[in-house]
Amino acid sequence: MRILAVLLCLCILAPAYAQMPPVPNLPYTNLEEAGFNRDSMNVLYDKIDNFEHGDFTGLVIIKDHKLVTEWHFNTYWRKQILDIRSAGKSITSLLLGVAMKEGLVQSLDQDIYSFFPQEKYPNIHEDYKKIKLSHVLDMASGLDADTDRSETPGHAVNWSGGEEWTQYILTIPLADKPGEKWVYADINAALVGAIIEETSGMSLRGFATEKVFKPLGIKQFFWFTNEANQTVAAGTLYLSTLDFAKLGVLVANEGKWADKQIVDAEYIQRLIDRRAFDLTDYWRLTDSYGMLWYKKSRTINGRTFDYSWASGRGGNQLIVLPNEDMVIALTSTAYGPRYGHSRAYEVLGHVLGAIK
Repeated sequence: MRILAVLLCLCILAPAYAQMPPVPNLPYTNLEEAGFNRDSMNVLYDKIDNFEHGDFTGLVIIKDHKLVTEWHFNTYWRKQILDIRSAGKSITSLLLGVAMKEGLVQSLDQDIYSFFPQEKYPNIHEDYKKIKLSHVLDMASGLDADTDRSETPGHAVNWSGGEEWTQYILTIPLADKPGEKWVYADINAALVGAIIEETSGMSLRGFATEKVFKPLGIKQFFWFTNEANQTVAAGTLYLSTLDFAKLGVLVANEGKWADKQIVDAEYIQRLIDRRAFDLTDYWRLTDSYGMLWYKKSRTINGRTFDYSWASGRGGNQLIVLPNEDMVIALTSTAYGPRYGHSRAYEVLGHVLGAIK
């Protein structure tokens, strides 16, 4: 009876998370060995578990290529997938790095027009000769498309649900000079995906499966692909929280997973370093943008953390801190309300504050 009482006491005092089954090439470590204050992390677990809205689904932390935490909430578990929304754009950027390593794309200075044969795409706009691949990666293509303005011809509402959309988006003209203005528009990531599809002869979903998902052990996912075998590169990617985090390891680990170089280190370094546009006046949660990734510098408890992060509506965030060799994945289904990102920002702050 005494032993049972002690066990019951421990269950009451300890947070209700436990180590999950092993993950290939991702060994477990504990909070202390990873440099976290356990008491602080216990407080965070309880805080998340008691969030007012039951839509926060997961927190995974990987440090030094070891799994530190894998927390799931509100009926979600390891194998359940959810829509990471626009964070999929950042994954598309990673896939471009794979395409470059494969020799399918030679340079980020290539113009968009050069990737699409005129015989196959007779209506491609001449303006695409002025747009470099680097421009679309920085959301600075200058195309007449704006996610905040549905009346623009390049808005996703005009193409993303079609049976074929590459032909359509290649007809969109310029509204501004390429490279000069940051405008958030889905068409930019869509063009990156279309380039990968055109050069590889595969759907983006198929390319991702063969080149990245299989090597990382990502088996359960969904990525909407139309009847023409074109994948929505700007979103609609469903992943589990753990698999979302695995993709961040490629950034933290200079393009490597275990002993396999999946993306060249030079491309990853550009992804991390590129700060093409200052966004401090646009969104308080970020500082700058480049390569379809946000960038932020944040000081907590006197310590400054620099990170690159992928962002999807609802607070779906993949945060990579290269200097700490750490990845943090946050998932949520708060797609409609506006608190998702600010809540994720708060959770991230608590995680960083728990580092000793």
